Amino acid sequence: MEQIVKVKGMSCQHCAKMVTKALQGVKDVKGVEVSLERAEAKLEVEEPIDISILREVLKKAGYEIDQ
Repeated sequence: MEQIVKVKGMSCQHCAKMVTKALQGVKDVKGVEVSLERAEAKLEVEEPIDISILREVLKKAGYEIDQ
């Protein structure tokens, strides 16, 4: 199953790598694909992950969810 998260604050490949690393650390995330052009991260998950968990993980990495 896919879960898409809009991410604010990404501007370069370094940002994309940081967001990918942060989201890969979340339990039950099987894969992450980040798009700078769309300002989003596409997560491969078994079940939807609570947005508050994703928001906190990205906040710690220096980014915000745009939702």
